[in-house]
Amino acid sequence: MHRDDEAWRGEPLPRGRHKLATEEVRASQRERLIRAMLETVAESGYESTTVPEVVARARVSRNAFYEFFTDKTDCFIAACDEEADELLGVLLAFAAEPDWAQMMRRGVGAYLRWWAERPALLRAYFIGLPAAGERAIAQRERAYARFRVLFAGAGRRARSEQPDLPPLEEFIPRLLVLAITELVAEEVRAGRTDRIPELEDAIAFTAIKLLADDDTARRALAI
Repeated sequence: MHRDDEAWRGEPLPRGRHKLATEEVRASQRERLIRAMLETVAESGYESTTVPEVVARARVSRNAFYEFFTDKTDCFIAACDEEADELLGVLLAFAAEPDWAQMMRRGVGAYLRWWAERPALLRAYFIGLPAAGERAIAQRERAYARFRVLFAGAGRRARSEQPDLPPLEEFIPRLLVLAITELVAEEVRAGRTDRIPELEDAIAFTAIKLLADDDTARRALAI
């Protein structure tokens, strides 16, 4: 997927006979539908979004929509899943950092900037998703579980680098996922999406403190 401020490459596919492979056509159609779904939900809200609106924006036929998705919820969930995959890929790249606390600090910064660069996705995900029913909530729980794994892994790495740390309480990764997500959601609901990166130091300090201790958090932010 793309940043919201990037030009959408979704120009209509050539009509009639063309040299595009079937797989390329289908990939383009699916990408256009997913992006159109996110943009429409961001503008109109999930409940007001309709399949005809989405296919019109994507410049894809209604029949093509139903070749990929069973309904608008299915399309919306697929869009959220793809975005979650992309964000997790960005964060996993920080595993190469030589120091776990700097890995956390830089990962937090990248996480917040990633969202801030996608204001339409922010509105769709943090405002639209809760209104999309049980299937969408299940998608969010799947994403939360993957982020809990990231935090648990950071906690294990902290203890491999700092053996004197006490065992990590099991609820800490869950607490961090819920707290960070709600902090971002609060900014979105208040219309302060441009200020999300300003949360970096406070979130990084708190996350490192909970995964380790105050001294580690202070050192990480002093660098």
